[in-house]
Amino acid sequence: MISDIDETQAPLLDHLLELRTRLLRCVYALIVAFAVCFYFADDIFAILARPLVVAFPPGQGKLIYTKLYEAFFVELKVSMFAAFFISFPVIANQLWAFVAPGLYAREKKAFLPFLFATPILFTMGASLAYFIVMPTAFKWFLGFEGNKGGLQLEALPGTGDYLSLVMQFILAFGISFLLPVLLMLLNRAGIVSREQLVKARRYAIVVIFAVATVATPPDVVSQLMLAIPLLILFEGTLLIMRFTERADAKRRAEEAAEEAAAEAQARLLPAGEQPPLLP
Repeated sequence: MISDIDETQAPLLDHLLELRTRLLRCVYALIVAFAVCFYFADDIFAILARPLVVAFPPGQGKLIYTKLYEAFFVELKVSMFAAFFISFPVIANQLWAFVAPGLYAREKKAFLPFLFATPILFTMGASLAYFIVMPTAFKWFLGFEGNKGGLQLEALPGTGDYLSLVMQFILAFGISFLLPVLLMLLNRAGIVSREQLVKARRYAIVVIFAVATVATPPDVVSQLMLAIPLLILFEGTLLIMRFTERADAKRRAEEAAEEAAAEAQARLLPAGEQPPLLP
């Protein structure tokens, strides 16, 4: 009895040790990336500040900080934010190396498209936020400057507030663009079908607009710029599901036909004789 318990504990201990090794490698990669990004923190922040520079009239852009330590913590946040994206390939590789041995060949083949699609879709969402949404939203925000009731209204954004706003935009758009990956995974797992999503389309539209309202700043421009691409991605995912479900149905029909042919051939053979192996 004790030997049986030891045999069951040994593989678990091996898995835990491997998980510890993989996590340490992820932490090391993050630390190295953070050190490099902290050295170039000013350059990285200049890149993140570019949409605001473009929104301001030439030579009039300004960021302030009201706490003595705010600028330093902004550099730390910028470095950690950039370090995560730089070290993400290493982190994803380590997690995949830990999970992959427990998957069948067919499961690995099914997961590979999602592994490639995830960073691509995230980059598309972040690029949309950086190059289109943020400059448009910032110009709209700065449009409220001027004389209001005899007082001069001037925009003096804080460094920390601006960084939080940029991170909110990038993460909101990047993560939201992973909607096709989530829906396809649920579909491949048999949790939801295309027919169910089509019937729930009106509810999906409401959820998409609710997510856009919560994930973006409280302005209609940003919300529409997130909601409209999500609606397009939702409809595109339904179209992809149509083709994948047809391909799966065709494959299952071919496998059923092969099994039926093999059974029919086995009935025609004399007792004890093995059917020839299929090529």
